[in-house]
Amino acid sequence: MIVVTGPTGNVGRPLVQALATAGERVTAVSRGISDADVPEGVMHRRADLTAPESLRSVLDGADALFLHDGGGSAHPLSAQGILDVAKAGGVTRIVLLSSQGVVTRPQSSSHGEVGRSLEDAVRQSGLDWTVLRPAGFHSNAYAWAAPVRERRAVAAPFGDIGLPGIDPADIADVAAAALREDGRAGQAYMLTGPALSTPRQRAEAIGDALGESVRFIEQTRDEARAQMREFMPAPVVETTLDILGEPTPAERAVSPDVERVLGRAPRTFADWIERHVGAFR
Repeated sequence: MIVVTGPTGNVGRPLVQALATAGERVTAVSRGISDADVPEGVMHRRADLTAPESLRSVLDGADALFLHDGGGSAHPLSAQGILDVAKAGGVTRIVLLSSQGVVTRPQSSSHGEVGRSLEDAVRQSGLDWTVLRPAGFHSNAYAWAAPVRERRAVAAPFGDIGLPGIDPADIADVAAAALREDGRAGQAYMLTGPALSTPRQRAEAIGDALGESVRFIEQTRDEARAQMREFMPAPVVETTLDILGEPTPAERAVSPDVERVLGRAPRTFADWIERHVGAFR
């Protein structure tokens, strides 16, 4: 049995579907979803990752665990507690969804330090571990959905600075391979798309998918900061703006790891928006 945390997220949802389609026994675990939120044939169990003991019955008899890093949650995970419960339940394989920032921003409290502590715990767990370090998700463009629907316009800073974002479905496919296949243990994969893309280019791709022009409005850093502070902690905002505006060479690098694992090229932002354009209509 494979246990998947974060099963309704941008990575967890396609991962659960991929595993179920492959015929795996899957348990989706979260604090608040219902049985209707998971595919038919997938068991849903409620548990709280910040309270590892609540996972004991969920992980009992499991073979593998997909662990989400919490996505910068205000309630950090107790990695050691989760790992202790997982090992006691019989788990032998773990796949951790970490972040590119563990490598590219190691001194950042919001992007590097928390992720590094989780990675270290997983590496020292004695389990067969695989770590996934994705770049920024193509699905971050959902933040533009409302202004595109309402005004056919998007606003973002640093309009002509490109980064190699990643389709969450590609992350899910790599995770499924690591959970199901031998030969992935002890590997840390840097996951990016096939090419750099700028905010201006992504706005154009949304317009192409809609068949209508989408206007791009370039924000100043201060304007972007004020908007982002409405839903992100200040340290996360500043590091995110640094990444978007002054990316390091490593953050601009296109990684071959998706193709190495899956035997195909990663999907582009245009591929992602074609599948999700309904949210922008």
